[in-house]
Amino acid sequence: MHAPLHHDSSDRIDIAFEIPCFHRLRFTEDCFGKDWPILRELFESVDGPARVQVWIDEGLGKWDTTLLRRIRECIDHDESRLQLVSPIHEVAGGETIKNDPFAIDRILSEIDRDNLDRRSYILVIGGGAVLDAVGFAAAIAHRGIRLIRVPTTTLAQADSGVGVKNAVNAFGKKNWKGTFAIPWGVINDDKVLCGLSDRDFRCGFSEAVKVSLLKSPVAFDHLVENAASIAVREMFSAKQAIRSSVLMHLAHITQGGDPIETLEARPLDFGHWSAHKLEALTGYALRHGEAVSIGVALDTAYSSIKFGLSSQVVQKTLFALTSLQLPIFDPWLEDVAIFKGLEEFRQHLGGRLTLTMLEDLGRPIDVHEVDYAAMKHAIHIVKDYAIATSANLNTVSTLRNPSRW
Repeated sequence: MHAPLHHDSSDRIDIAFEIPCFHRLRFTEDCFGKDWPILRELFESVDGPARVQVWIDEGLGKWDTTLLRRIRECIDHDESRLQLVSPIHEVAGGETIKNDPFAIDRILSEIDRDNLDRRSYILVIGGGAVLDAVGFAAAIAHRGIRLIRVPTTTLAQADSGVGVKNAVNAFGKKNWKGTFAIPWGVINDDKVLCGLSDRDFRCGFSEAVKVSLLKSPVAFDHLVENAASIAVREMFSAKQAIRSSVLMHLAHITQGGDPIETLEARPLDFGHWSAHKLEALTGYALRHGEAVSIGVALDTAYSSIKFGLSSQVVQKTLFALTSLQLPIFDPWLEDVAIFKGLEEFRQHLGGRLTLTMLEDLGRPIDVHEVDYAAMKHAIHIVKDYAIATSANLNTVSTLRNPSRW
């Protein structure tokens, strides 16, 4: 049905319309092995083989020396349907690629050199930062080339892999350059997680705690009960938590009514106003998942002080995050510079400041101002909890992982 067309005597015309979109998420155990057909089916072609360019986080090859060969073999085996247009491109992972001012131009030059078009495919395999950077380039080349993501971290699999945002850092600010673009497909694969360090493995579950606080008391209680097991890579519980998290994120994007953030709020960014600033203030020594853990702890405590969130939920949240062996405090929280993150957060969306806080588990609210005294009180709450638990956590961490991080 066509939307009604309205006009008046001054010839102003306003037409509401929708863009048809499709989101494809797949779960696999070994997408470059026995489950390759599940990934292969995402590549559609009409006249001849689908043309594919591949980008991969260079760190993956250090633990899986056969990965590049297996990717090439998978594509070559289906040469009637797929064509690898150039050798596989390796790029730096983590915030290195997002802070490199020349990275996007280098990716775009390779896209141009291979003559990719809007019916070609870019397959990107890596953590959230690599997905972000390559995804940004894919979104602006020819106004959008089909992008298939294979997130290789728990953080990306639990959250950003299914997101419709991509960006790189600029002007000392997180994700300043970016676009909205729906990925053609996303593969959450078990095997690609095997090479993660313990530190990076744990990082993803801060986003799982975040989204469960916002949307699911059941999922939240599961994380509280299984946090210690997840921290030592008990995969049954970890996979349950990742799946639950990504499905809640996906439901919000596809059914929440604001997939490209045209309204005031960014509810999935609960805890992120301070997290993004902490990353920059620490020179990105903090992983994104670690910064989010601190931000979630802080805003949960603040929600208790200002909006009546029960102290039991706060205690459970801090317990879950510390049991996951994630940080809940950083000294930069006590520096006045942290509050500059509020204005940067506001600018990123525009309009008045809008933060998501919690009235209760599963009951988020939008707020438009911050009580600085209450926020400083919240900082002291998480600091005191961190100090009280650090000795015990350090002992447990040393026993479970002698190399630590």
